[in-house]
Amino acid sequence: MAEIRKRYDVEFRAGVVRIVCETGKPVAQVARDLGINEGTLSTWVSREREASRAGLDPDERAELARLRREIHELRMERDVLKRSVVLWVKEATNR
Repeated sequence: MAEIRKRYDVEFRAGVVRIVCETGKPVAQVARDLGINEGTLSTWVSREREASRAGLDPDERAELARLRREIHELRMERDVLKRSVVLWVKEATNR
């Protein structure tokens, strides 16, 4: 059976990460209190700390995430088009 994943919005993620960073509470405790997977929260906190070291503000991080998603989609589209061209050429040469 397929696993159902919870989706959290950006504001919720930012708030939870802020709780961990500002209160100094352990990730495990905050995750338990809010019903979030500890590994998920740990990933969010790690990304935030990495981004803050890179000197990116929240708007820049959001833009970076959007651009990375767009690149991923474009690469998938490119790969599909490459495969369709190969199939089209094979079909055209077999006639």
